[in-house]
Order: sequence, then structure tokens, then C-alpha cells
Amino acid sequence: MTLRCFIVDDSTHFLEAARSRLESDGLTVIGVASTIEQALQQLDRAHPDVVLVDVNLGSESGLDLARRIQTETTVDPAKVILISTQAEEDLIDLVESVPAAALLPKTALSGMAIRRILDVR
Repeated sequence: MTLRCFIVDDSTHFLEAARSRLESDGLTVIGVASTIEQALQQLDRAHPDVVLVDVNLGSESGLDLARRIQTETTVDPAKVILISTQAEEDLIDLVESVPAAALLPKTALSGMAIRRILDVR
């Protein structure tokens, strides 16, 4: 089954690299956003199987977005995966307080890693 992925990140370069990587791994990137408002406007229409949310969205917080996804969309929080360049141990307390499946380092981003997280859930 092809996973339908939505990516939220404020870096255009990362969005392009992530799309290329994930599509080469067999996922379909059905949408991208770079701000909280863009993401919230698109998520219900997109019906993603997984949403990747950067913890640091420039002046906005991906943690806030994860909370708002739970309360303002029909997306299941178990389909939200936080991504970051920061060390996991630096974020673990914050991430545990957010409705999301897991934190995935950007350096470990792959179709296999996403499937593994979703399968555990």
C-alpha cells in the first residue's frame, strides 16, 4: 500500500529533498505547507496517511501545530510524526507532551522509518 504523506516544514530546500527521498521510497507526497495556517487549511482535504511536522517552523512551533491538528482537523494524532534536526534527547520532554506518534530525526527520514513508526502504532 502506498502511504500518502503531507509534509510541514519552513525550509523549501528540505521540502524538496524530503519529497524526493520519500517518493523514491514508494510514498506519495500529496501536499506540503510551510506555516501552521497553510497546513490547517489543507490537511482535512488532503486525507493523509501520515503528516510530518517540523518541530521548528521558523517563528512558529511544530508542537503547537501538532496540538492544533488534534483539535482542529480530522487527522488522527497517531498519524503525526514530528521531525527535527535537533537531538532527540533535547526534545523528549516537549515531544512527550504533544499528540504525535513519534519524533524522527531528519537525518533518519525514510519511507522505511515512517512505516516502522506507523506499524508500531
